[in-house]
Amino acid sequence: MKNEIRKPRICPKCGRSYTERPAILREDNETLVCSDCAAKEALQSIGVSAEEQEKIISIIHRNYSD
Repeated sequence: MKNEIRKPRICPKCGRSYTERPAILREDNETLVCSDCAAKEALQSIGVSAEEQEKIISIIHRNYSD
């Protein structure tokens, strides 16, 4: 639902305010986090460096912004 208005949340992992659909943290399978932290966690699990993670997140934001 593109026109759905979501209330802002604060990501407990990075502290950023976000309104997109939350993701579940793999660490505990219950904590809701922002999509960036979820993506970083997934990338880290397959061995992607922190520097490369930031590049990937930047590309995602550039190509898929609201």
